Amino acid sequence: MTRNFARYALALALCAGAPAATINTTLTVNATGSLGLSVTASGTATLTNIGNGTFNATLSLSSADAQGNLSAPFTVTLTGGAGTITGTLKIPAAALSGSSTLTGSATVSGGTYGGGVSGGSFPSLTGTGGLSGTSLTLTFSGAGTITTGGGGGGGTPTPTITAVQDAAGNTPSIAQGSIFIVKGANLSTSGFTSFAPPRPTTSSGVKVTFTPAGGGSGTDVYLVYLYNQGGVNQIAGILPSTVAVGTYNVTVTNGTNVSPTFTTQVVANKFALFTQDSSGTGLASAQNYISATTVDLNRLTTGSVSGVTYSPAHPGQPVIAYGTGLGGYAAGDNTTSPAFDFSKTLTIQAIVGGTSIPVAYAGRAGYAGEDQINFTLPTNVQTGCAVTFQISVNGKLSPPTSLSIAPDANSTACVIPGYTTAQLQKLDQGGTITNGAFTITQFSISVQGTTGKSDVIGGGFTQLTAFQLSSASQANVSLIQSGSCQVITGTSSGTSAATGSLTYLDAGTVTINGPAGSGLSNQALTKTNNSYSLANFEGIPLPGQLNFSLPAGTYNLAGAGGADVGSFNTSITLASPLTVTGGLPTTVNRSSPLTINWTGGNSSDLVEIIGSTSSTTGTGTSATTTSVTFICLTTAGQRTFTVPTSILGQLFATTATNPGLLEVASGNLSTSFTATLKSDGSSIPGLFGSFIGTGASVAYQ
Repeated sequence: MTRNFARYALALALCAGAPAATINTTLTVNATGSLGLSVTASGTATLTNIGNGTFNATLSLSSADAQGNLSAPFTVTLTGGAGTITGTLKIPAAALSGSSTLTGSATVSGGTYGGGVSGGSFPSLTGTGGLSGTSLTLTFSGAGTITTGGGGGGGTPTPTITAVQDAAGNTPSIAQGSIFIVKGANLSTSGFTSFAPPRPTTSSGVKVTFTPAGGGSGTDVYLVYLYNQGGVNQIAGILPSTVAVGTYNVTVTNGTNVSPTFTTQVVANKFALFTQDSSGTGLASAQNYISATTVDLNRLTTGSVSGVTYSPAHPGQPVIAYGTGLGGYAAGDNTTSPAFDFSKTLTIQAIVGGTSIPVAYAGRAGYAGEDQINFTLPTNVQTGCAVTFQISVNGKLSPPTSLSIAPDANSTACVIPGYTTAQLQKLDQGGTITNGAFTITQFSISVQGTTGKSDVIGGGFTQLTAFQLSSASQANVSLIQSGSCQVITGTSSGTSAATGSLTYLDAGTVTINGPAGSGLSNQALTKTNNSYSLANFEGIPLPGQLNFSLPAGTYNLAGAGGADVGSFNTSITLASPLTVTGGLPTTVNRSSPLTINWTGGNSSDLVEIIGSTSSTTGTGTSATTTSVTFICLTTAGQRTFTVPTSILGQLFATTATNPGLLEVASGNLSTSFTATLKSDGSSIPGLFGSFIGTGASVAYQ
């Protein structure tokens, strides 16, 4: 199976968005300030489809209008020299008088981004404002538009780069000989132009150049396509295998002008799997091998669309997956690449549902920059609609994606709790499914000799596609298959970046009522981007946190209804936790399986095992934190669970100042409720669950 059976993988992967003309975007700001005659606030800003930057604003206390809103001129300075965006923010004065829900708006008046900003608006910004002494915190987010003026004066506008990412996982750092994407504005003229081998390094004056940061001659990449239409402007290229590993300044020349530099890293290999919605997460671009002349696209059910047949894989079946980043192969950079098998020189394995599988082939097979991975699923492979799928290259794992695997060769659909075959068919035909999920969790945690309880209430309503059932599993633990583990990777840069492509729906104000001693009486959950949460750490007082507890008893959750979801009510009763035999370990060896034993609980109760680590690079507003968390599910009656090394190996090694966490809890995911989707009046199935357990600060080695 060394033939490239489908070139669809490249087209599927190279279509992520970038800014141009009128840009649909979401502004998210986390800022702090100090209170005086005026209020200065600064922090981080994220503009989807545009980039990240710093936020600065000055609020005048005398600027309140009749509605009690304060006006504040603001500036967002984008990273990488991409320019600025300026405007006026309006927020309620109540946000400066203590902890308050913030509802505001913003208008955009100018800036230098994209050759010049001519306007824009964010009509509804929501979040929170808090005041402690003279220290102010502001967190808000909302959707809107920004319109770029395009350079003006009849001249060619200066190009700007907002991101340089691999073409599969959409993450920084580019492997030698791999396909990558440059995103930005004014990179090329309008339209779409693709190039077949031998590909040019320059087209109509457009080129992408990698120049060593330490000095030296630059290298122009091979162009795969130029794309500038429908609000998207980006360039796809293949990095020549001869470009040495190191730090580079990337520039785009658009004929007469050269962009500001954008710094990136070139590495020897960094493999990522293409995914079917190009998000870098969810269902992988993979095919189920039927015969030498027939392959099916890996999907949830069996069928066809536009002449392409699809089906779930099944145990014992060969699978072909596609990605980029195995490494350099100069002879195949700019040709119809001959077969070249990297598995002869690198240790490459497919990891499916935590099981390591040897590969039959891993490398180029006809397309420059694109790598093909052939392997056969074992007969005892985990089955389901969102089975975790990664590729290990010399022990380094690719970002998590998923495969759909049916129970056997006679099954026409995969199986996942809470979904019917008809619903899965709807997803495969391009439809969406909406679900609601809320959980109450409590963990007794020992951190550096201090014991407390971490209490969290949270959830929301999500709308998902066929490609993102794995992301739904991350948001709703009830969708993780019992006996298996799910790995969640997240990155934050002042604000959290959600993984996957879930759409969160507005359900209005959601409140919680608890039993006596809980301190929860019609308490509203904090709403952020339509996700709801409430958190507290008992035993370790934190400034500004709401003090509550989670004693055994009945808890009632109520939603008032919002723009997308109607009102709902549900309740759940919390029970007592399990007892972990011998307690939790203080040290975990990531290269050895971790076995946890316990007693107590009803045999049908779910048991959740969670491990988490994080790593931060940079400082201040430039700090970026990446977290890796695994969630494993089983039942209390099993009395034991072993977390495999394929899961543990994805965690970061910890330090004394940045330890990891390990938690074990039992819970109930049997309480269901319904709400109404306002767009069509249909019923939304919901689940209200709970997990109560224990956790500890752990050294992962």
